[in-house]
Amino acid sequence: MTDLNQAALQQRMGSKVVPTEIDTLVIGAGQAGVAMSEHLSKLGVPHLVLEKNRIAEAWRSGRWDSLVANGPAWHDRFPGMEFDLDPDAFAPKDMVANYFEAYAKQFNAPIRTGVEVRKVTRNSDRPGFTVETSVGVIQANRVVSATGPFQRPVIPAIAPQDGALYQIHSAAYFNPQQLPEGGVLVVGAGSSGVQIADELNRSGRQVYLSVGAHDRPPRSYRNRDFCWWLGVLGLWDMEAAQPGKEHVTIAVSGARGGETIDFRRLAGEGITLVGLTKAFHNGGVSFQNDLADNLARGDENYLSLLDAADAYIARNGLDLPEEPEARRVYEDAECIRQPILELDLAAAGIRSIIWATGYAVDFSWLQVDAFDAQGKPQHQRGVSSEPGVYFVGLPWLSRRGSTFIWGVWHDAKHVADHIATQRKYAEYRDASQRQAEAVEPAQKVSLPGVR
Repeated sequence: MTDLNQAALQQRMGSKVVPTEIDTLVIGAGQAGVAMSEHLSKLGVPHLVLEKNRIAEAWRSGRWDSLVANGPAWHDRFPGMEFDLDPDAFAPKDMVANYFEAYAKQFNAPIRTGVEVRKVTRNSDRPGFTVETSVGVIQANRVVSATGPFQRPVIPAIAPQDGALYQIHSAAYFNPQQLPEGGVLVVGAGSSGVQIADELNRSGRQVYLSVGAHDRPPRSYRNRDFCWWLGVLGLWDMEAAQPGKEHVTIAVSGARGGETIDFRRLAGEGITLVGLTKAFHNGGVSFQNDLADNLARGDENYLSLLDAADAYIARNGLDLPEEPEARRVYEDAECIRQPILELDLAAAGIRSIIWATGYAVDFSWLQVDAFDAQGKPQHQRGVSSEPGVYFVGLPWLSRRGSTFIWGVWHDAKHVADHIATQRKYAEYRDASQRQAEAVEPAQKVSLPGVR
């Protein structure tokens, strides 16, 4: 390491110094990185967490202003600290970010903010990895990627090249006031898309919402939140998505105290529903003729959970109030009865498009043999196929609940336990080697007549 790099790396980040060598380096200080640090701290594993922005930055600047957690405060938290909030309420995004900052302070997490990791490579002449950062080079025995699944906003290639349209990803949407006057097409009806469309409609905008395949669980049913139902029914512990549903989005919301997403109700409130967005051409847009089918499959998902909940209540003799209103079917609006398949954007007054089309991971900085041909991490519950590399915070890392706050915490515990076990193996190996090295010269001296 050059003197320049050494000096840069030893510079103070706030009041703390970034070391040049560490046993375990964690990349990212969102919920996954904080959880990882807690478990490593409890196990006595020397580690460092690097974060290029602030702790839980995505909650602060990567989401719209009115966002709240999709799960209630009693559920979407770590075991070691509760929110200062009604347990059944939904924490606003800034409160969530503050929660993780406060949680990290509880155990003095070794987090260094403002440090970007640029490249990780395996060493060829010594164990571990060389990590190039914005402040110099670090040597680490192990590397944990805790950067999460929301790294690179994805806008499909079908997006029109039209300078007259204001187009942004949902990651860049903050409030209705940032959009130019006029109607809005929201592409994608998962949790982000449907909440943004609803907010824009309530602000007085004409909104078109492109609805694809989705699940839509009840926000609550018979006096229990859907998070509780998924827990007692064992659905959080599903280890793999059902075939054909790997990329199906979930429409759920904690906005305004939490409510069940019902697309027919939203249509009745003024949102124009359309099918999956197919193509843009000559100032127009076309949609798949699949709106009715997508709504029907969403209904099936919704009703199946109600049926499972009713059966669980009967089986366990629970005294929970009946809720017949939950099975109410709203009347189909005109946009459902006569779906729009072609739309002239200018004639419809649409001047903005919001792409609520999800994210892709970006592991270009992690240059190790831990990925398949499609660039997808190869791992078993976060333990990579590349020894010494780990992943936390990815969807379905170990189960359906892996991307929820509590699920990340439990996944991080498993990974931390694996790291601690590997350290014990290494300590035994090193101790045995030292003992052998100490015995060998003693044997040579003790042999009489040997020159």
